[in-house]
Amino acid sequence: MAVSKAIEFNEKEQFLADLAKALAHPARIKILQILVNKNVCMCGDIVDLLPLSQSTVSQHLRELKRVGLIKGEIEGPKTCYCLNPETIQRAREAFDELFTVIGECC
Repeated sequence: MAVSKAIEFNEKEQFLADLAKALAHPARIKILQILVNKNVCMCGDIVDLLPLSQSTVSQHLRELKRVGLIKGEIEGPKTCYCLNPETIQRAREAFDELFTVIGECC
């Protein structure tokens, strides 16, 4: 039986890998850009701005919410999404630290 190697990596490494996985689809990048420009947005409005079905957009929103990059509040039959500033700041600091530590290649 396979054993998970995740325990061999620290929390920051796992956090960065999880973020990278969540950001690894252009639709999710576009959703984040929409939320940056609009501040808050209903799921239906995001669907209108993307060439994807509602169910596909919902899957992408769910993944962004899972890693904490966005928050969603139910307002009646709709869900209103916005960026999660705490996770965004934590991600910025973690990626900055990662790329600051990496030196130049010879």
